Amino acid sequence: MDHNMLAEMLFPHIQDTPADIEARYPARKLAEGAKVTRFAPSPTGFVHFGGLFPSTVAERLPHQSGGVFYLRIEDTDAKREVEGAAEGLIKTLATYGIRFDEGAILDEEGKISDKGDYGPYKQSMRGPIYQTYAKQLVREGKAYPCFTTEEELDELQQVNKKEEIKNTDWQVEAEKRREEMLARRQFTMEEVKAHLDAGHPFVIRILAEGDAEKKVKFTDLVKGALEFPENDEDFVLLKSDGIPTYHFAHAVDDHLMGTTHVIRGEEWLPSLPKHVQLFSYLGFKLPKYMHIAQIMRLDENGNKKKLSKRDMGANMDDYTRMGYSPEAVCEYVMTLLNSNYEEWHAKNIDKPYTDFPFNIKKMSVSGCLFDFNKLDDVSKNILSRMTAEQVYEKLVAWATLFDPDFAKVLTADREKALTILSIGRGGKKPRKDLCTWADAKPYMGFFYDEYFEIVDPYADFDRETIALVMKKFLETYDPKDEMSAWFDKIKAIASELGFAADMKAYKQNPTAYRGNVADVSSFIRVAVTGKQNAPDLYTVMQILGEETTRARVTKAMMAL
Repeated sequence: MDHNMLAEMLFPHIQDTPADIEARYPARKLAEGAKVTRFAPSPTGFVHFGGLFPSTVAERLPHQSGGVFYLRIEDTDAKREVEGAAEGLIKTLATYGIRFDEGAILDEEGKISDKGDYGPYKQSMRGPIYQTYAKQLVREGKAYPCFTTEEELDELQQVNKKEEIKNTDWQVEAEKRREEMLARRQFTMEEVKAHLDAGHPFVIRILAEGDAEKKVKFTDLVKGALEFPENDEDFVLLKSDGIPTYHFAHAVDDHLMGTTHVIRGEEWLPSLPKHVQLFSYLGFKLPKYMHIAQIMRLDENGNKKKLSKRDMGANMDDYTRMGYSPEAVCEYVMTLLNSNYEEWHAKNIDKPYTDFPFNIKKMSVSGCLFDFNKLDDVSKNILSRMTAEQVYEKLVAWATLFDPDFAKVLTADREKALTILSIGRGGKKPRKDLCTWADAKPYMGFFYDEYFEIVDPYADFDRETIALVMKKFLETYDPKDEMSAWFDKIKAIASELGFAADMKAYKQNPTAYRGNVADVSSFIRVAVTGKQNAPDLYTVMQILGEETTRARVTKAMMAL
């Protein structure tokens, strides 16, 4: 068969050669050891937490080595594309510190444009490039056309990853596929011309020369030494609309864009034989691959399951809505990615996670377990180390979107809010009251009359005693008292009413007293804050002022 003639018949509109394309995409001029990575999502919905995993690795490697990190939008499946998903993806990733040096970006009008010399960075705009390489493969006898009906094409274009994994009947399935493949390969130039003259659609398939009985040795930077069978499947390179499959597009783009390391989920491992063969056919240097373990969660029975799109925490927008700071989420991701991150962080408490020397060798080979409790611990630590000003600005920004009434309260008296947020902040052991921005109103709402309410019960004492404590407190309360003088008055009230003013004495002989000074304080705390657990009571009263403090205690006493 005349492969040159076949190539011209299939692609008469393609005049460029691969050499012409290569000239437009010269090799990058980077220092030795500099890595070039990409994040290449499909715009089919929200950003999954599992997507933040590889994108974080892909961002760290080049930025630690003086390389380049770029964003490529793989929008070759128009049927699955969601309008606005690409723009939303870029915004979400930016929220979580994923900085791209080049690629698809948002311009001032919020539309996607290109930044860099290796675009277009949307695959749907690179059709002629893929067709140029497909034409070359046909010319070399490494690919061939497959004419079929639209219905059959729709079936062919459905990517089912599960079917790529050999099942228990693999020998039967392999033989069946082999027979179908050999039948597709049998055609004449006259038949091709007749199909083209009739306007029949066609796909371009690779002509696989692999032997499934032979093994290929491969080293993955995460999984280590691997071995898999050669590819013997004539998989589709170009669909009938001239748009490539993921397999073909990623090979051409990674080569032209100078990608040195491909970071992706381990679910792509079954496709590796296809990609190794494809790079070889194209004459491209194979990039280094890192297949990252899937994110797991525990189900109601304690069994590990893949974190699915329907699970809470899968959608990265969930974290914004729930009030987690991006810094906390990013740091939590680092604890999952590198086993030694927490040890490093303990020694470098004030340094950002971006200063951490990320190491591929410290990555987990097995699945990482998603744990909200661990995320909460990380988040509390992050927020406790922020200044009151930082907390205020971030809290107001969140509340403006998700609790605008609370935002108005906070901005109505900025200094008051800052004073409240300063309680217990700073020092070696700062308070950790806040886990998310959504915790702020329950934590500090009692400072504002519109949110104040008695939510906790008083300690288990009779009403008359509790009311009498409040009466005595009002008689002696003076907002000008220093803290020590203020507390001495509390202890005096305790002693007068038969409570232990000294905790040591109470512990030695608890039956000799009605209770202790902590009980007495708790009565007043509930009356003033509505809660058993609240920041330092003296400080709270100083912020509230005498009028509000007396009014609340009086109202509580009357209610009793």
